[in-house]
Amino acid sequence: MNELITVFTPSYNRKHLLPVLYNSLCKQTDKNFVWMIIDDGSSDGTQELVKSWQEENNVKIEYVYKKNGGMHTAHNTAYRLIKTELNVCVDSDDSMPEDAIEKITEFWGSFDRKNEVAGILALDFDINKKEIIGGKLPSDKTITTSEKLIKKYGDYGDKKFIYRTEIINSVNEYPEYENERLVPLSYKYWLVDRKMPVVTLNEVVCLVDYQPNGSTNTIKKQYFQSPKGFLAAKRELMVYPRIPKNQIKSAIHYIFFSKLSGEKHYIKKSPKKLLTVLLLPLGIMYYKKQT
Repeated sequence: MNELITVFTPSYNRKHLLPVLYNSLCKQTDKNFVWMIIDDGSSDGTQELVKSWQEENNVKIEYVYKKNGGMHTAHNTAYRLIKTELNVCVDSDDSMPEDAIEKITEFWGSFDRKNEVAGILALDFDINKKEIIGGKLPSDKTITTSEKLIKKYGDYGDKKFIYRTEIINSVNEYPEYENERLVPLSYKYWLVDRKMPVVTLNEVVCLVDYQPNGSTNTIKKQYFQSPKGFLAAKRELMVYPRIPKNQIKSAIHYIFFSKLSGEKHYIKKSPKKLLTVLLLPLGIMYYKKQT
């Protein structure tokens, strides 16, 4: 069988969480997928656990071990290795409804404008709050961009991107910086959004279980641990999406992360030099307030 989609999972010392995801994948009504686990340097016995699952042969599992470098480096590794037409990231603390792969496969098979889109945009469900994250999307098979959705609905919440592997690999990889462990994943998503739209699927394909020590809940701490990574993301967000309010906010953050990372030539390197100069007082004020 030629699998349609790779479900890839970056994991660092998440042996205690992975079984929930594994069990949900074993129960899939459509087995037309590969599960790729990118082990980002775990030391908790993840490798041995995954080996036992491979021996069970309930799910096609590809296991890749790499030196710890952070979630974005695990994404880079996955994208280099994925061979299927589609791919989707499902985090180690999340899972999938039993019919998720079936819904994706049927939807993609019935969509005849594949070459016009970067992939599918579907729904996430928060299992703790028992609700869809953010609002619903436009009707199924609407071709749109994240920029258009934000302009129309404001913050429309976390959604699940199911990308064509060819397209996600056609934009820049996440930059990797020594001694830093995070570049916001939105960095690459926005590069894709700038290039090509997605098609909407109003179905839940991922069940999200936010962890207290996960990246979502420790974001401010990570500002100081990975300033260059955030600086790279804010540099892109000053240009796209083309939403004035967001670009202003990103410019202020660009100044903040430039100061935090010790970047001295941030005005010269800014993609929006005039905006950076105009917002310099606010950016410095924000830096002083945070530090």
